[in-house]
Amino acid sequence: MELSTLNLPVLALRGLTVFPDLTLSFDVEREISIYALDCAMEADRRIFLVTQREIGVMQPQEEDLYEVGTVCHILQIIKTSDSSVRVVVQGESRAHIRRLWQLKPFLQANVELLEEDFPGKFTNRTEALLRQTYAIFGEYKELVNNIPDEIVSAILDCRDPGKVADTLAQQITLHHDDRQTILEQLHPIKRLQKMNELLAYEVDVISLEMQMDQKMRQRVAQVQKDMILREQVKVLQHELGEDGDEEIDEYTERVKALHLSEEIEKKLLKEVNRLAKQPYGSAEASVIRNYLDVCLEMPWNKQTRDRADVAKAKALLDREHFGLDKVKERILELIAVRQINPDAKGKILCLVGPPGVGKTSIAISVAKAMNRKLSRLSLGGVRDEADIRGHRKTYIGAMPGRIIDAMIRSGSMNPLLVLDEIDKLSSDMRGDPASALLEVLDSEQNYAFRDHFLEIPVDLSRVMFITTANTTDTIPRPLLDRMEVIELNSYTDEEKVEIAKRHLLPKQLKEHGLKKSQLRLSDGALRKMIAAYTRESGVRVLERQIGRLCRKAAMQLVQGDVKRVSITDKDLKDFLGVERYTESVHITKDETGVVNGLAWTEVGGEILEVEVNVMDGSGKLELTGNLGTVMQESAKTALSCLRSRSRALGIERDFYQTKDIHIHFPEGAVPKDGPSAGIAITTAMLSALTGRKVRGDVAMTGEVTLRGRVLPIGGLKEKTMAALRNGVKTVIIPKENEKDLEEIDRTVRSKLQFIGVETVDAVFAAALVPCGE
Repeated sequence: MELSTLNLPVLALRGLTVFPDLTLSFDVEREISIYALDCAMEADRRIFLVTQREIGVMQPQEEDLYEVGTVCHILQIIKTSDSSVRVVVQGESRAHIRRLWQLKPFLQANVELLEEDFPGKFTNRTEALLRQTYAIFGEYKELVNNIPDEIVSAILDCRDPGKVADTLAQQITLHHDDRQTILEQLHPIKRLQKMNELLAYEVDVISLEMQMDQKMRQRVAQVQKDMILREQVKVLQHELGEDGDEEIDEYTERVKALHLSEEIEKKLLKEVNRLAKQPYGSAEASVIRNYLDVCLEMPWNKQTRDRADVAKAKALLDREHFGLDKVKERILELIAVRQINPDAKGKILCLVGPPGVGKTSIAISVAKAMNRKLSRLSLGGVRDEADIRGHRKTYIGAMPGRIIDAMIRSGSMNPLLVLDEIDKLSSDMRGDPASALLEVLDSEQNYAFRDHFLEIPVDLSRVMFITTANTTDTIPRPLLDRMEVIELNSYTDEEKVEIAKRHLLPKQLKEHGLKKSQLRLSDGALRKMIAAYTRESGVRVLERQIGRLCRKAAMQLVQGDVKRVSITDKDLKDFLGVERYTESVHITKDETGVVNGLAWTEVGGEILEVEVNVMDGSGKLELTGNLGTVMQESAKTALSCLRSRSRALGIERDFYQTKDIHIHFPEGAVPKDGPSAGIAITTAMLSALTGRKVRGDVAMTGEVTLRGRVLPIGGLKEKTMAALRNGVKTVIIPKENEKDLEEIDRTVRSKLQFIGVETVDAVFAAALVPCGE
């Protein structure tokens, strides 16, 4: 009988495990392992094989080895090189290291043989476990396909659970820790159960590996297929003259030829490289191609040279526009600055005035005077911020904003951009375009304006902006603060006559194909046309009426024998029909309770008559004539002012309790508002209360306070023109408005008498007819 304890040489295995009754071959290189084999061959060829815990340990100690290994019989040793041999061993039995008592020149230990636990009776449970093992092993064999047939037969023919587990553990791919677990399990049934778990896990892992490998192979195949197809497409494109490489080279050359800044050039070349990686007809390629086309259309490094000649610019402005002296003066100042400092930043001017006075046309003339490219964009009704800043290029139908588009159309980096109707911007859930303009119209920020489509900085500091508006009331304050406001007032009748003679009539004659000798229009006809057929601040309606005369004249020249048509003021009715406007209804004689006020409207100044009736009653104040809140408050202020001065003015002290006062403004369908009718209301009320008449040749304008002070008003130029047009001789204005008389036309100033007043007492003295007359 064999001893249960043996002294045997030890061979430490790295990543290998030997099982009883099974044969295993492996290579040996370490010196201590070869010495152990020599010692075993000199004895009975028995050696103890045990697995190292860590593969990298070259000189293992007892703690580096597992406790359980296998006593084996050496079948054969074959020398494969000068430093290595191949060993074939057969396992005999499991053994346990009691003590590793020698480390050099080879390992030697005292080991104790281990006997397997008795498996007990072969039961149905054991049979089921074996069948499960065979089934899982079948799945494993189908996945691996590299297990020899003799091994498969040996496993399927074996009915010993322990031996089946040992055979599987040695033949299939397992980590050495898992093999050691099988080796250390002495109960055959439990050993097979553990082997089943490990085998099922390996089947799952190998299945996942195969799925991943299959997907990878499919992807590689698809990539290869795409590469082949792409090469075929390139060949076809080359045959059709659509060579993608030539397109990429062309884009690259165009970008480099512009000599842009490093940031911009790097960005554009990056997009060119992205285009080169895209299939020719892909959607992404179309987006990139569109982006590059827009960027390359920008007039990089292109700019016009400003005409720094004040005399020539003045001559051009005077030739194309009559009047507008303030605007011309400001433009000439700008050109003078350019003459001294050519590198000055672009300016932002805002031309504010009523419709038709020439805001847009003067901007066009400025571009000609400064020799700048011109581009115009209308902002009326714009409510989307993307209209200013552009859309992201990834959106379908994306395009740059209107500012960048205008620069592309102008073909220059220093154009004159006319932003029309800036007061008519609106906003909604898509953003506020007025806020987007804050950066554009700020010369301290717009040197690096970034459009959402371009995504590269664009220098707008050299651009000159001219904006137009009818009023500043609807322009946001931060935006208005960035602009220099220049007001364009209404034209006087004489200015309209000159404009019609110099510009409108020649233009309409040319448009209608008439020679200058075929139509003659007298100055009287022009003046009557302005007074009776047009009522506007500008000259648009006047131009249409002149065009109408040209068409009537053309009819006569075609149908009759006449060779020239002459039109005087007496002939206008035959050509233009009944007069559309007559002189405003106002008093021309001295009356009680009626005053000629002056009002400003969008089409110019008008006479605004104020009527007051005083009746016995209970102190009611009635206001009619479609009055606004401010005008209603002016009437109440006038009443309080008279009550506080009743004794000095000779009014009954209790008139506000015993009299009903009705204030009416004729033309009730027309809305009226504003404080400038204050002194007119006060004078009319005093006249009605005292019975004193008001002079019919006097008109007045001014705001009144509770203490009787007269405050300044606006629109004096238009109001005085209305007074002259309606036959008024004297105009009462606030004292503080006397400085504005310099801006009034000389003709108006010479024909009107102006009385500046500071209090209502001065108004009463100038407007009321003295008692007894």
